[in-house]
Amino acid sequence: MARAAIDGGARLARALSNRNVSSARFEVADFDGAWLASFGRPELRGAWLIHGKSGGGKTHLALMLLKYLCRFVDRVAYDTLEQGLSLSFQNAWRDAGMSGAGSRVIVLDRESIDDLRARLRRRKSPGVVVIDSITALEGFTRPVFTRLTRDFPGKLFIFVAHEEGGRPYPAIANHVHKLAEVKARVEGYKAFVSTRFRGGDGEGGAEFVIWEEGAARYWVDKL
Repeated sequence: MARAAIDGGARLARALSNRNVSSARFEVADFDGAWLASFGRPELRGAWLIHGKSGGGKTHLALMLLKYLCRFVDRVAYDTLEQGLSLSFQNAWRDAGMSGAGSRVIVLDRESIDDLRARLRRRKSPGVVVIDSITALEGFTRPVFTRLTRDFPGKLFIFVAHEEGGRPYPAIANHVHKLAEVKARVEGYKAFVSTRFRGGDGEGGAEFVIWEEGAARYWVDKL
């Protein structure tokens, strides 16, 4: 009796038919050039992950990517949790040419996950948020990650993480890595990209060079 009541009262999500799946249409960003070769033509929602050791170019790639995404999204945000609004962050900001993004980009100075959620509920909130880094984001757990992406299904969250033993660090970063649509492992100013948005004619999966001179110096003895 109790089982029948439970079953009878449960509400199931609508199942999708073969036709539903086959005919669905999705909005993608029309990437070009090196961005297309590495990232493909992605949907700008869900979670992406940039990870690697310190000093390899993670923050620079995140800033370059955010600036590029301003072509497709009205407003973007960079939550600088590790550096805060500091001289080192300002130098990275200038190196990436972020002034060219104008008013489309805002910087969040060590904004907590609760404050970020409140911000994203507002009208005209950022469509893309970089969180740099997972290591410095207090209280970030698997359930928090799940709620963040489910509560804001139209947003893209780009997480930056450190690396230990060749794997994203800490454990929550490894969890995000498993679920991310795009993964970019950074080493020596190159990003080695794995994307679920690969297409024909070389769309997606190519190495992305973050800084030509730095990459040339780093990789000269490693090839």
